Amino acid sequence: MTAPTNELKPVLVFDSGIGGLTVLREARVLMPERGFIYIADDAGFPYGGWEEQALKERIIGLFAKLLEDYDPEVCIIACNTAFTLVGSDLRAAFPQMTFVGTVPAIKPAAERTRSGLVSVLATPGTVRRAYTRDLIQSFAQQCHVRLVGSENLARMAEAYIRGDAVSDEAVLTEIDQCFVEKDGRKTDIVVLACTHYPFMANMFRRLAPWPVDWLDPAEAIARRARTLVPHVADAVHPDNFDFAVFTSGNPDFATRRLMQGFGLSTR
Repeated sequence: MTAPTNELKPVLVFDSGIGGLTVLREARVLMPERGFIYIADDAGFPYGGWEEQALKERIIGLFAKLLEDYDPEVCIIACNTAFTLVGSDLRAAFPQMTFVGTVPAIKPAAERTRSGLVSVLATPGTVRRAYTRDLIQSFAQQCHVRLVGSENLARMAEAYIRGDAVSDEAVLTEIDQCFVEKDGRKTDIVVLACTHYPFMANMFRRLAPWPVDWLDPAEAIARRARTLVPHVADAVHPDNFDFAVFTSGNPDFATRRLMQGFGLSTR
């Protein structure tokens, strides 16, 4: 399917799974005139365990087909692991396309912290990335930044989003390293450096040993995308978009129902 030339081009939102719905939700508020296509690479999920070169090749290969099939106005990479690894490669491979990335919100965390103790809750892949270390070096040298790479939290979040039970103990095991006490000060900001995690923010707040600011980058990503998508006067929302594509080709019933709750049909 290719976008008709007489209609507004869609916005494509890409994630390893369904966590990017946090970004989609904010983007739709700011761009109500646009249709959206949500791409979930569930066949490759989770990205954290992939060898880097293999994951780069997978994502670039996927985008070669996605751009040909859907001709979007802009692509939002709603995945820290993917963008910190392959963002520059995507821009080099497809210079005609605008990519909006997702990176750990270390700069705003460093600007907001009062205690100087900031934690970054991420996937192991994002924690390993030189991109993440460079953000700390550039914007947070005055802070003590703890990187917490969770092996299991993205999977837990996927289950939680679908309505499955997730135990408090299991979640607390994944987040407890975020909380640091040092010289009478305590961590006051935790950066949610995976778009899956904001869906569990209420659970995190309940389990936290003290109140912190859980920093969700979704709104900032959506605002950035809005600045790059042309406003069209009197635009009519297209009726042939607003759907989700799963690379497995076989999302389960709970996932299809979730997509419907976000106003997306499933293909």
